[in-house]
Amino acid sequence: MNGIGVSSGIAIGRAFWLRPRTARVSGIVLADAATVEAERGKYRAAVSSSIAELEGMMTKASSDEAAILEVQVELLQDPAWEEEVFRRIGEELMPARDAVLLTMEQFAGMFENMDDDYLRARAADVKDMGWRLFQRLAGFPAGRQLPDGEGWIVLAEDLSPSDTMGLDGSRVAGFVTQAGGKTSHAAIVARIRSLPAVVGVGKALASIVDGDDLVMDGETGSVLVNPSASLVAQYRRKQEKHWQRQEQLRLLKDREAVTREGVRVHLQANIATAEDMEQAIDFGAEGVGLLRTELLFLDRDGLPTEEEQFLFYKNVLLRSAGRAVTIRTLDIGGDKPLPYLGLPREENPFLGYRAIRICLDRTDLFLTQIRAILRASVFGSARMMFPMIGSVEELRAAKAIVAEARLSLAAEGVAFAADLPVGVMIEIPSAALTADVLAQEADFFSIGTNDLCQYTLAVDRMNEKIASLYDPFHPAVLRLIRMVIEEGARAGIPVGMCGEMAGDLRATELLVGMGLREFSMVASSIPAVKEIIIRL
Repeated sequence: MNGIGVSSGIAIGRAFWLRPRTARVSGIVLADAATVEAERGKYRAAVSSSIAELEGMMTKASSDEAAILEVQVELLQDPAWEEEVFRRIGEELMPARDAVLLTMEQFAGMFENMDDDYLRARAADVKDMGWRLFQRLAGFPAGRQLPDGEGWIVLAEDLSPSDTMGLDGSRVAGFVTQAGGKTSHAAIVARIRSLPAVVGVGKALASIVDGDDLVMDGETGSVLVNPSASLVAQYRRKQEKHWQRQEQLRLLKDREAVTREGVRVHLQANIATAEDMEQAIDFGAEGVGLLRTELLFLDRDGLPTEEEQFLFYKNVLLRSAGRAVTIRTLDIGGDKPLPYLGLPREENPFLGYRAIRICLDRTDLFLTQIRAILRASVFGSARMMFPMIGSVEELRAAKAIVAEARLSLAAEGVAFAADLPVGVMIEIPSAALTADVLAQEADFFSIGTNDLCQYTLAVDRMNEKIASLYDPFHPAVLRLIRMVIEEGARAGIPVGMCGEMAGDLRATELLVGMGLREFSMVASSIPAVKEIIIRL
């Protein structure tokens, strides 16, 4: 069987199914106001005990794992979540357990329908947090316990962050799931713990039964069921080589990415929270090439205030300890719906009203975000980046709003970095083809290969039926990438890459050869990419 390898390593062991947690709405209708208030009290108590449990887990977890658990603590305290739960209890007269179950489905569904891999993976965090509350409110029993012994390979439809952290590393050799992706927190925890993991195997996984002998490769995504003795021996040799390589990679954390000819390459991380910053530094990131800002706008009933945004950006910059942080302005649209914005449902949201197009239309929300970024810029080394730019006119319009924000802050006597670099993501073919013009207006480029590839090849990367046509190594895509790098060099501006291709080990030599000098990727990919660069 084949899936997506999300945490490298070879696992050899026996299969054990961790069955999915299921529940249904009770259908109970609350009798009166006193009962409603009692259910709200039960909910508050469940939140308090859940937070206490998470904080207890955080004291025993690594700093990176604690940061993931902190996301759930924040979700438990999220006003929009609580407001929806209380609305269901008060208006629909549901018991707290039912209100939590339905609110969990609602919020998780919102994330699952998003295009962005990172944001879509946050649905697992919502489910994990919701299930934690539901268990307390309904007295729901825990799932199956791992049998005695060691060398188990856990199978599941999907794993929550808590499920993954709860796996005993001394007894579990790895895990395989039907669903999931590279950016899920379960995958991140697996990489932190060096636990081999394969996700996205699909329904074929159901044919495996408890006790089957398995070999799984967390790098290639392959899963072998009841393999021959010779195959097992072959994979044991591969396993030993992997362990030796991991030891070598750990020694590279503080080493600069410099080729044997002396070419300096900067390796940065893609993040979405202040907690991600700490994990990025642990993997040797020199900064942040992409700070997603969408999480600030999701899971709430209204736009975040300027002060809320300012504090978020400030926190990230302070944790960066002087490292460069590139903040992407709001990249939202029909595929990442914000109910309070009233965005229309579109037949093809990827080509519709989204990202910079919304911001230039709704200048009120754009100006607020830019002011917050400018205010935070004095606390570190910040850069601002616009997504989905398709023409020089759009770039000029966005820069005009930045100028307006600077003037308003200056008039108020508010400090900001006057020389804050302003750049663009090159993710639309029209932008790549006019890179020479855009380079005269931008302080830097960052190539977003995910969208650039799907727009160039007319392939929806989320459509499984044509997934094989999505190829970042297609000559048309490579020519556009080379063109952007060359035009940036000709204009004397930095050119980076923040799409998935930046962390693809097959592309490293090619991109360095094309002249790319700034790579930004999932933090855990940095050591392996650095190793390739050092050997070039």
